[in-house]
Amino acid sequence: MSNPATKPIRIHKYQGLSSTETTDLLAVEEPLEIRLEYGPADKRVIRSLSVTMRTPGADADLATGFLFTEGIVHDPANVMSVRTVLENVVIVDLHPDLAVDMGKLERHFYTTSSCGVCGKTALEAIKTVQHPAFGANHAPEMTAPAIIYTLPAILRQAQDTFDATGGLHAAALFDTAGNLLAVREDVGRHNALDKLVGHYFRQETVPLRDQILLLSGRASFELLQKAAMAGIRIVCAVGAPSSLAVETAEAFGITLIGFLRDNRFNLYSNLSNTAT
Repeated sequence: MSNPATKPIRIHKYQGLSSTETTDLLAVEEPLEIRLEYGPADKRVIRSLSVTMRTPGADADLATGFLFTEGIVHDPANVMSVRTVLENVVIVDLHPDLAVDMGKLERHFYTTSSCGVCGKTALEAIKTVQHPAFGANHAPEMTAPAIIYTLPAILRQAQDTFDATGGLHAAALFDTAGNLLAVREDVGRHNALDKLVGHYFRQETVPLRDQILLLSGRASFELLQKAAMAGIRIVCAVGAPSSLAVETAEAFGITLIGFLRDNRFNLYSNLSNTAT
């Protein structure tokens, strides 16, 4: 029986100057749309509240826990049922006596969203990301592995705040020769990348077609989406990518590298585009 939380994928595994084709197991990342059914018994309304990225499984727990921690429900009796109506869509049926102010909730999620997807209220919004920088989505030329191997150590030396706290994510931009151009740190991986892209956006130098993005942690869908918006064509991550991150990289022609450390990495997209 297959595990919905994992997905196998064919990759090229690099070590030193050699590479082999093998299978890697990714954690699945998919959107879950949470809809609310609320109102008096004779005037029930169904509205989309939020879309969050998650690994499939225990969706009812996720939806009710989300509503509780966000202060929408206060007692288990507020939730009459949680049902799956479509793939990746659940409806939480709230008690008729529970007052729900959707206008207030939508304003709350707009102002507190920490990524480019989680505050949106439709699954279709995920598919609308596009950037004119990509044109025909042709793959960028692969940077030599010998250069890519050097990037984590350079980033680590530049992470001043991480040295002080030990708990921050970083996003860094390099040129194709491996020279560090800029680095931004933040407690949120999405914030670090937003700071980095915002820096170049204010300088009117986006899209960043000819640079390499390095992420200090894993590569999630949201980060690949942000990279696509910035026109970045090569994304490297010290950690693992999710399944949806790989699918996003393929869709936008991004070369995605994961597990970049100790003189090795995995190439997850544009597998025909190799370099030595």
